[in-house]
Amino acid sequence: MNVIEFLYASNFITRRRRTPEQRLAFAMLVENRAYDKQVEVRWRGETGDWQTTPAVYVAPAGDGRELWQATATVKLSEQQPLPGNVRFALHSMQDGREDWANNNGRNFTIEADAGLLLGAGHPVTQVDYAPQLGAEQRIVPVTIAVAGNAQFVAVEWSTDGWKSKHRTAATFTRRHWDQSELSNARNPNQYGVGVWTARLRIGEAYRVEYAVVAQVDGRELWNNRHGANYAAQRNNLKVLALNLHCYQEADQDAKLSRIAQAIDELGIDIVCLQEVAEHWNDGHGDWPSNTARIIHERVRGTYHLCTDWSHRGFDRYREGVAILSRYPFLRTEAQYVSASQDPYDIHARKVLFGRVNVPGAGHVNLFSAHLSWWSNGFREQFDTLRAWADRLHTRGTAATLLCGDFNIAAHSEGYAHVVETSDYEDQFLKATNRTAFDAVYRRRKKGWQRALDGDGRIDFVLMKRTGKLRPIAAQRVFTANSYGRVSDHEGFLVTFEPA
Repeated sequence: MNVIEFLYASNFITRRRRTPEQRLAFAMLVENRAYDKQVEVRWRGETGDWQTTPAVYVAPAGDGRELWQATATVKLSEQQPLPGNVRFALHSMQDGREDWANNNGRNFTIEADAGLLLGAGHPVTQVDYAPQLGAEQRIVPVTIAVAGNAQFVAVEWSTDGWKSKHRTAATFTRRHWDQSELSNARNPNQYGVGVWTARLRIGEAYRVEYAVVAQVDGRELWNNRHGANYAAQRNNLKVLALNLHCYQEADQDAKLSRIAQAIDELGIDIVCLQEVAEHWNDGHGDWPSNTARIIHERVRGTYHLCTDWSHRGFDRYREGVAILSRYPFLRTEAQYVSASQDPYDIHARKVLFGRVNVPGAGHVNLFSAHLSWWSNGFREQFDTLRAWADRLHTRGTAATLLCGDFNIAAHSEGYAHVVETSDYEDQFLKATNRTAFDAVYRRRKKGWQRALDGDGRIDFVLMKRTGKLRPIAAQRVFTANSYGRVSDHEGFLVTFEPA
């Protein structure tokens, strides 16, 4: 097996824009010998100097190899002609070793506007493989290049781990390149390579796995990435619980920006906020100063915000809770869970509910909660919240999450009340310390609290046990070693995938 191997190249001239462009793409398989590696394409057109185009990692390719791709686009101008026919070689550098794929020193060649050229030993190849599904994507396009006379091409696929499977026939169109790019490339082309396309209708499935089969010159050929199959999936669901500390922070504005930065950079989908504050303004509030609104304005992605307040905080602010969601809200509601509903009583506690549809998972019910200490009403407030959440958890609910500042330490009497009287479980603990989680929630014996010695968390992401989500990772976000302190709480992030 070669360290670097030519998989395919494409060369076509698109006339979709006013000015013609020549687009080049190169795909290669690289043996994974080291984490740090440099992969690139050296290429030259009919005129000009040799150029270097870096390749980017795409996905594992099975058999200990990785798929890498490089692209280059040249626009026709008075100063710059199109490259035309292209000569190229592939280069990698890893662990101090340099390797080439250069057609035994002769370099590879692909003619101008030829379409696709396949590497030796890859007669059936998927082109432009994308392992990531978009949030709203319902159809997966599959483009397949076949060398030789193909009688049929199909994709076998599954969205449930091969408990069931489907077969979708690919179609062949002689005007493929003309229809897609207004290119003069033929299909099949001068290299005997034909392009087939299929569309997998996966609906809201979280993950799809597939393999390609083709009947070529009387032989059945498969491409299943050396037994690993192709796979594409949606992003995991990331949920953050964070208490904002009600405008009590030095450099408050900068810290709100840092929170927005973390949401963007970590790709967080749901943010449940507590101690969301805005100026009291004689009880009327002041929306421009609302800290959840400010964070919402500063995130780069498209998010949806709902918020409500419960009481006067620090004698100056309307204090409440909020949910920031990448997914539109299907329903929102706010209710007091405390006996007191007096806005001048700090123990008047309102919880905010939002329902969203998470592609690949389904309807998820979210509750952003800031409850009182054990001695000030936690038991009653949690019981009211649990009953409310249970009423809304219907057959069509994929998961119910109670998120926020519960003001009970993980080993405390209040935490014991949650464990022993409800079916809501600590997802941060499940993701980070499965031994302790099992001791608390699966094999609970007398003295189980000892499994949580030293765990001082009071912020939790709790999920109803029947939820169809599984935590796969968790972290404290706003620490000295991460984004720095933004509050008197660290912010707890849990990453889920469908169970």
